[in-house]
Amino acid sequence: MTTVRYRIFGLMLLVALVNYIDRGALSFAATAIAQHYSLTRVELGALLSYFGIGYLLGSLCGGFLADRYGTRRVWLIAGISWSCLEALTAWAGELGITVFGGSALLGFAVLRILFGFSEGPAYALMNKTVAYWAPDHERGTALSVGLLSTQIGAMLTAPIAVGLLLLTGRWQSMFIVLGGCSLLVMILFARFFRDTPQQHPEVNVAERRYIADHQQSQCESRTKLPWWRFFTSRTLVCNALGYFSFLYITFTLVTWMPKYLQDTFHYDLHALWYVAMIPWSGAAITVLCGGRITDFLLTRFHRLRIARNAFAATSLACAAVCFIAIPFVDSAAAVIALMTLGNAFNALVNNIYWSVVIDVTPKSSVGTFSGITLAIANSSAILSPVLCGWLAQYYGYNTMFLVTGAFAIVSMCAMAVIQPEKRLHDDETISGTTVVSTQ
Repeated sequence: MTTVRYRIFGLMLLVALVNYIDRGALSFAATAIAQHYSLTRVELGALLSYFGIGYLLGSLCGGFLADRYGTRRVWLIAGISWSCLEALTAWAGELGITVFGGSALLGFAVLRILFGFSEGPAYALMNKTVAYWAPDHERGTALSVGLLSTQIGAMLTAPIAVGLLLLTGRWQSMFIVLGGCSLLVMILFARFFRDTPQQHPEVNVAERRYIADHQQSQCESRTKLPWWRFFTSRTLVCNALGYFSFLYITFTLVTWMPKYLQDTFHYDLHALWYVAMIPWSGAAITVLCGGRITDFLLTRFHRLRIARNAFAATSLACAAVCFIAIPFVDSAAAVIALMTLGNAFNALVNNIYWSVVIDVTPKSSVGTFSGITLAIANSSAILSPVLCGWLAQYYGYNTMFLVTGAFAIVSMCAMAVIQPEKRLHDDETISGTTVVSTQ
């Protein structure tokens, strides 16, 4: 039996990793950009949030487009687009000054919204890839491999972005180099990626049969469910709310942690490149462990409520405690340790949000429902930078972390009430042919 699916999972990780590094680089250039264009913290928060507007729209459209036109085609178009827009970010301020009445901020708004739109489909496409390529008992692990891009990407963004800033001496050059590297990755993706095992020339009959025999949804109708069925499922709605809170924490760290460390503990770029990596180090491990743990719990107890609800709620409660404790410690070491631990607990359940969508959704609609989930959740990409900037400006950074802990509690409550064993199906599916998830 061939093992091409593992190469697909690795390629999925690489593309998502590049996606995350490209989006996070702006945070490390934020101080230089703010000084260059005389931006306040509130204005800088707005600049960081523009990405979220496009990301929300792109994630929603990406899922629909993937179900209709195929994962590979949509991912290629999106990847080439975000690569070009990343490079063009170097001239965003000048674009605003020249074209939009002297407003550099408006220039960044236009390019970052377009950039966010092109990056938006990535994780919905990843979930659809896993739905077709992963046997059920490998799903959590496969999702964890792809979702590792969030933590590894955030961790590598610091040395890569700071290294390019120090090497070139210009923040504009950083965006140009990153955009060029992304285009090279998309060429590699085009060469080796296919939508399904049946379409890949290197997958033999044994691997195709193995994947098909270990997917419970093989007997389902191929009819796509209407988009509004998403909102009839308590599980999908609560899962999206939980994922919203999870991403709020992630975007808080991605967008404001470098600026917070510079303002509070006076780290310069020479120290920031490695200090900013630390809060992501634990998460890079736990995101992989989370997939293995949830697969083990499902195999051991045969109950989705244990593998999804109980596991997620426990981890998120621990994350909330860590972030709420940050305002009550004084040293940089203690703050960074709590950030690291809280982020690690948060990342532990990252795969569950995506697993739940596959748990309850027919494969023909996974792209659409993943896109809706991501669109709801990614509104946090707009809220987090703006709210954090406003809190930091008027109430201080400590309040920012208290609010972050509160969102972890919201995610915990949402994941405690999901019903992952209740699978959606086409109303016209013949009774007795619909396979119900293991309870």
